[in-house]
Amino acid sequence: MRQKIELMITVLLLAGLIFASRKVSRYAASDNVKDVAGNKVVVDAGHGGSDPGKIGINGLEEKEVNLAIAQYVEELLEKEKIEVVMTREKDEMLSEDSGEKTKIGDMKMRVEQINKEKPLLTVSIHQNSYPQEEIKGAQVFYYTHSGEGKKAAEIMQESLLVLDDTNHRKAKANDTYYLLKRTESPTIIVECGFLTNAEEAGLLKQEEYQKKVAEAIVAGIKAYMEK
Repeated sequence: MRQKIELMITVLLLAGLIFASRKVSRYAASDNVKDVAGNKVVVDAGHGGSDPGKIGINGLEEKEVNLAIAQYVEELLEKEKIEVVMTREKDEMLSEDSGEKTKIGDMKMRVEQINKEKPLLTVSIHQNSYPQEEIKGAQVFYYTHSGEGKKAAEIMQESLLVLDDTNHRKAKANDTYYLLKRTESPTIIVECGFLTNAEEAGLLKQEEYQKKVAEAIVAGIKAYMEK
């Protein structure tokens, strides 16, 4: 009798462990992509309005480059029949018309919009800077604890090689960027180039190069969606 009871307890414990492991597995697999909306992509042009972002070695303002590339991305995605939501479509800080006219207010509004849309992926477009002028190369950032974010960032980093096949930068994890931490669906930040590098700043000022960057970003988005 005692052996039967012990056997039943063992079976119940094993069943519990299997159930728990399956639950954890489902959670880990879904990561932060649960309840996303179809093939919707949010394109976030960083900075805007009274927040110019980084100022290039040639006087180029980051906010202008970000918006130009974002608009080309939007156009290309729409041609691919992919639903696009833009966080901004003009030179504005999102919080300028609200009671909280601050950078953090702007970031909060971006996060709120992204979480409301529940996209398959959010791509935030930015430009980089560094004290040493020779530093260059596009790089993609993702939230440290997002498996889907990591996957999207690595695919995007590879797609950006078309801009410079000598770029050895890797997709990089980050657990401090507000946008990455607060968005509930996979989000990546694409730093398209360094405005403090004369070569890249010169390229990023050109419309044709901005379109080339947009094409690379769209290729990365499509590749992620197909995985």
